[in-house]
Amino acid sequence: MPGITIASVTTLTPERPARCAPSRAARELGLKRYEFDLAVQLGRIRTVPDEGGGGRRVDWAEIARLQAQKGFPETLRARVRIVGTKEGASLMGVSDGRFARLARLGLLVPVHFYLNRYRAVVWLYLAEELRQFAADDDHAELIRGRTPETLRSQLMAGLDLRPRNWRGRHLGFLLRQAEDPWTRAGAIAAFLPEAEIAGIVKSPYERARLNRLRPALPDHGAPGSPSALLGEEIMTAREADEIA
Repeated sequence: MPGITIASVTTLTPERPARCAPSRAARELGLKRYEFDLAVQLGRIRTVPDEGGGGRRVDWAEIARLQAQKGFPETLRARVRIVGTKEGASLMGVSDGRFARLARLGLLVPVHFYLNRYRAVVWLYLAEELRQFAADDDHAELIRGRTPETLRSQLMAGLDLRPRNWRGRHLGFLLRQAEDPWTRAGAIAAFLPEAEIAGIVKSPYERARLNRLRPALPDHGAPGSPSALLGEEIMTAREADEIA
C-alpha cells in the first residue's frame, strides 16, 4: 500500500504594523481618548506623522516604553488628570475663591475649558501642576497669606489671564507638532483675528494656503450660536502685545 504523504502547511501570520492609530494606542495604554489626546499635547506620548497622510500615529515601541514604566497605568493617568476649580482648590488646600484669584492672576494655567449649559466657562487644570504649585515653599504666602495690594488692585480692575494663558498653552501644543514653517504659521494664525491675518499676509494665494493649514480649534456649539461665539472670543487674541 503506497505511503500517504501529508504536505506540510505553514500558517503565515500577518506582520503587525510598526505603528497604530490613536484609538488603539489609547486602549493599549488604558486611557480614555481625551486623556490620550492631552498626553500627546503635553509630550507625555510621542506620536509620528502617518506616511499615508492619515494624521498622527503611535509606534508600538512607544507603547511598550510607557507600559514598562513603574506604576503603569496609574502613574500615566495621574499625569493627565484634570480638575475644575472646586476639586483643584481642595487639592491645594485653599478656598474656591482663592483658587480662582490665583488662576485669574495667571499663576495657575488652565489646560482645557468648556462651556456648561448656562454658557459659563469652566476651566480645567492639571492636578499634577496644582500639587507642585502648592508644594513649592515660594508660593506659601500666596496660598495662605493675604493677597498683595498690587495683585488685589489688578483683580479689582478685572484682570483675568485664564483665556490668554490657555491660548499660549494650546499654541505650544500645536507648535510642538508642527513639521514645517507653513504649519507653524497656520498654528499661530489659528489664534489671530481675521483682520490681523489679512493685514500681515497680503497675498490672497498665501492667505488661502495659510487658512488650509490652520488647525481646527475646539468646537463649542453650532456655528454662529452664542456658545460658539463665546468660544471663538476665548480662542482669539485681543491684546496688542499678545497679537504682536
